Order: sequence, then structure tokens, then C-alpha cells
Amino acid sequence: MNDKIIKLIKAQKDEGLKLLHRQYAGLMQYIVGNILQNQEDIEECISDVYIKVWHSIESYSPQKGKFTTWLTVIARNTALNYSKRKHKNHEELKEDAAGTSSLEEEVLRRERGEELKRAIATLSLEEQHLFYRKYYYLQKTAQIAAELGMTERSVEGKLYRLRKKLQQKLGGDFR
Repeated sequence: MNDKIIKLIKAQKDEGLKLLHRQYAGLMQYIVGNILQNQEDIEECISDVYIKVWHSIESYSPQKGKFTTWLTVIARNTALNYSKRKHKNHEELKEDAAGTSSLEEEVLRRERGEELKRAIATLSLEEQHLFYRKYYYLQKTAQIAAELGMTERSVEGKLYRLRKKLQQKLGGDFR
């Protein structure tokens, strides 16, 4: 099905977007809905996701990863950007207080990001799954607990141990 969707969208056929919507509307709602709270905002953001997919389909490469992964990254980033735009005044105040970052700070930030990715890769699949749900997809602890059949306290405990494990792998206080 994904190959058909990709082929149709690359050929600029509306049917590709219709299939994309039929196949992935639930996933988009799930990802975007965890970041944005207002249903109107969610629907507008999902429309933006479809537009981004339409315009950037040529950048998708099966060698780099699954279509679903590519799609969820677009959805997540679009929702985060949408949220930032909605709270622009607050963000501008933060940026003014923080000042501009130097090239050296940017290099250090990227190195820390790569170090964190390597540390996450050493975790079990269950731990990685939990980490990404909480810190990448920004799901609430209650939602994670309900979907995994656990108590919130159990999820919080696992997240605490997970953070401690990562902190140890990364050499202490990693910020």
C-alpha cells in the first residue's frame, strides 16, 4: 500500500493523498493530538502534514527508513512547529533571554544529540519504546499507562530508572 501511495503522490495524483488519508488518518490524529489539544488546531495541522508530504515526497528514501517513520517525523515536527507558532510571544521572550548561540554551542549541541542517540540505542526495545513515547512523541504518562496496560506509577518508575540509566551511560549530569 505504501508503494502505491508514494507512486501516486510522486505522480501528483490526488488519489495518493486520499489513500494516505485513509491509511494514516488515525496515526496522524494520534501523533498530532498528543502535542496539540484543540481539535480545530489538530485538523489544521494534519492538513499541513498532508501538504508537506505532497511537496516533499521526493525526499523520502526507503534506504533511510520506513515510510511510516518518515511520515510520523513530519507529523511530529509539524505539530511542534504549529504549537510554537501558537505560543510565539512566549517563545520570543525565551529567545531574547537566551540570546543567540554561537557555532561552538551548535556543534556541542549536535555532539550531545549524537551521544544521546547512541546511548538510547543500547537500551532494550521496551525501554526505547517508552523513551520515544514520553520524550519524542510527548505523550502524557496517563496515556502511556492506559495504552500499555500499566499504572501511572509503574510508568513513572520505569521512566525514572530509564533516565538514571541514560544519565549513567552519558556520564552523569547530561543537559
